[in-house]
Order: sequence, then C-alpha cells, then structure tokens
Amino acid sequence: MSPEPPDFAEQRAHMVRHDLAARDIDDAAVLDAMAAVPRERFVPAPGRAHAYEDRALPIHGGQTISQPYVVAWMLAALELAPTDRLLEVGAGSGYAAAVAGRLCAQVVAVERVAELVDDARDALAGIGATGVTVHLGDGTLGWPADAPYDAILVSAGGPSVPEALVAQLAVGGRLVIPVGGHADGQRLLRVRRTDDGVVEEDLGWVIFVPLIGEQGWPEPG
Repeated sequence: MSPEPPDFAEQRAHMVRHDLAARDIDDAAVLDAMAAVPRERFVPAPGRAHAYEDRALPIHGGQTISQPYVVAWMLAALELAPTDRLLEVGAGSGYAAAVAGRLCAQVVAVERVAELVDDARDALAGIGATGVTVHLGDGTLGWPADAPYDAILVSAGGPSVPEALVAQLAVGGRLVIPVGGHADGQRLLRVRRTDDGVVEEDLGWVIFVPLIGEQGWPEPG
C-alpha cells in the first residue's frame, strides 16, 4: 500500500505559527496570506514533501522557490495596501506572486525563464488566483506597460538597484530588492521614492539567486 499524502494544510498552519509568527513576522495580513496559499503547488513533484520546511527549494530552470520566512519578510517590508499595484521581478514558479495577490489589487510578475513562466501560470490557475499575470521578459527592465507601481518586489539579487525599476515606482512607492555579490549573499534594501528622489534602508542579510538581465548580472557564459 502506498503511503498517504502528507497533510499539507496542517504543515502550512505549523509553518505560519512556528516559522513566521513565532519569529518577527507580525503583519496579520501577510500571515493570513501565507496561511492561505498552498506552497506545495509551486514546488516540482520531487520536492513537495518538503514544501513547508522553512528553506529555499529547487524549481525548474536551475532556480529556487524562496524560503517562506523570507517571502513573508519581504512582503511585510513592502507595506502593501489592498488597493496597491505590485510588480514582481523574478517570479520563479509564482509562489510570492500568489501570496502578494491576496494582499493587493494587482500583481504583474516578470520571469526570464520560459519554463518557469509556464509553471507559474499553471500553478496560479490551479489555485484560482486572480489579479496576477506573469510575463516572459527581462525583469531588470520592469514592465513599463503597466507602470507606475505602488510596490516592486525583486526576488533575485542584483549588483545594484536597477534604474528602470526606480523609474517605474510611483511617488510614495516602495521597492524591496537584494543587492550584492553572488557568493556571500546580499543586503536586502527597501527603497522609497519621494518627491525629492529615493531613500534607501538596509533591512539585513539574505541569499538569492542572481538577478540576470540588462540592468543586473550578465547571462552566465
């Protein structure tokens, strides 16, 4: 007899209680969104048994789905309002976009790996997500067609803050991005656009896959 499938709902509730709320994630809306989105649907089949471990997991295209704590931390740092429009750069398999979609009015996600665009669209459709679109493109250039954005989430580490993204941020908007080298991790920055320019805050250390594109790191090889 084959083993019963894991109780993902119970594991998800445990993750929210112990890995998020018991630490320093105290944004009730973010916690509710994390509790509502089935992370296992965004993880390839071989890794689904590990979907609620608080760590990054491999997905297609040599990329990763971010650690749940980091997703919650970054979304909380964006201070999203229900009427906000969010751009996500580096959609991966669509997990962060799905969570963000429960926090704001519209999510526009950009991913450079075609296989992951297909994965993300399938997973989002599979959970009935609304208000979330995923595009194939160079995320370092943003998605000008739907700009400006109230918030921008960059789910990969770049050498600097792309000027194209700052230009697509509305006045009063927030941009959260990991900045730094590949091997030693990055500093997570929150950039606020004001009438007078931008203000940067350093939120701490993170480790992300590289942000590849015209205003990021060069394509490997």
